[in-house]
Amino acid sequence: MLRIGQFSDTFLPIVDGVGRVALAYSDTLCKLGHQVTVVTPMYDTGYRGGYPFELVDFQGTGVPGMKQYRTGEAPWDPHYRKRMRMIELDLLHSHSPFTAGSEALRLAVLRKIPLVGTFHSKYYDDFLKVTKSETLAKAGVKFVVDYYQRCDEVWAVGEATANVLHEYGYEGPIQVMPNGVTRREPDPDAVAEVTRRFHLKNDPVILFVGQMNWKKNILTILEACAEMKKKGQTFQLLFAGQGPDMKAIEERIREMHLADRTHLVGHITDSRLLDGIYKRASVFAFPSLYDNAPMVVREAAVMGTPSVMVRGSSAAEIIRDGENGYLCENTPQDLARVIMAALAHPDALRRVGEQARETIPVPWESIMERVVERYERLIALNKEGRLAKKSLRII
Repeated sequence: MLRIGQFSDTFLPIVDGVGRVALAYSDTLCKLGHQVTVVTPMYDTGYRGGYPFELVDFQGTGVPGMKQYRTGEAPWDPHYRKRMRMIELDLLHSHSPFTAGSEALRLAVLRKIPLVGTFHSKYYDDFLKVTKSETLAKAGVKFVVDYYQRCDEVWAVGEATANVLHEYGYEGPIQVMPNGVTRREPDPDAVAEVTRRFHLKNDPVILFVGQMNWKKNILTILEACAEMKKKGQTFQLLFAGQGPDMKAIEERIREMHLADRTHLVGHITDSRLLDGIYKRASVFAFPSLYDNAPMVVREAAVMGTPSVMVRGSSAAEIIRDGENGYLCENTPQDLARVIMAALAHPDALRRVGEQARETIPVPWESIMERVVERYERLIALNKEGRLAKKSLRII
């Protein structure tokens, strides 16, 4: 049995992509008989029972401009420190280079145990949006690279994601460790409930699930839908998620005269209902150039719903055009063209969805077999004294 710490700046009840990955790692490792401790900023003080892992959170404060997220300094929380002193760990796995990641590095140095760091996101884009300064964004990227240089092993969720980290300046080896998914069957009652609750009628549904943030290329979806409406295409557009640009997106929907067929359903925490939304959708529109290996595309595929993605984007790495999904150019006109062509051939659309379900989702249990092998290798190397000493200095 391994004793593993999973460190993430996002976790339940926030279920963004990175948080969902950390949750899946923790759940699946426990099912395989390992002991897992999750370390994350505190999001609420609600009921904590029912987890198969230990959740040790530290006091968190809001992130300016991103009220759904929290940050904090774990070493300053005496209750957190007291709990962590009672927990034995063999290896730490960080899913973020920031608050939780810094704590993982501190504990790895203090306890002389291995640290794995997974690179998930295009942080330069986030830094640039928040600071509006290329100089500060580059400084932020330097922080990120410097962090991963201190990990004993660096993982990325895909080849394209690994290339991004190398482009940032990281020079070491990177292990590609793809994300998995939990396989499950659609619930017809949930699909019927979605149709009724959101007044979807019998129209085709174009779905987006994710953070309501312009960086996800949401404007391209809206402009494509406006184009389709002009051409007489019937559809309902459904957005599930929350984020900093929600009000601006609502305003743009009204300006583009799409309010009569657009549904903003907010953050969905009920997994049964979310599965029903995925299943009810005809296509999953995800033209993001920001995302690397989005969980939402895999979850749509579990429900047999094919994605439409931008050709050549990191997110589209798993898509074979016309076979298990669709690819478009990064223009509203081409996104509209591809969606309309898919909707015009429902039998072919259904076959593509079936292929998405067959080829895209990889069970987390299969991913964890390799994960455990890498963990065990690092633990053994550490016991043999063959891992480099880590430094707490970040920048």
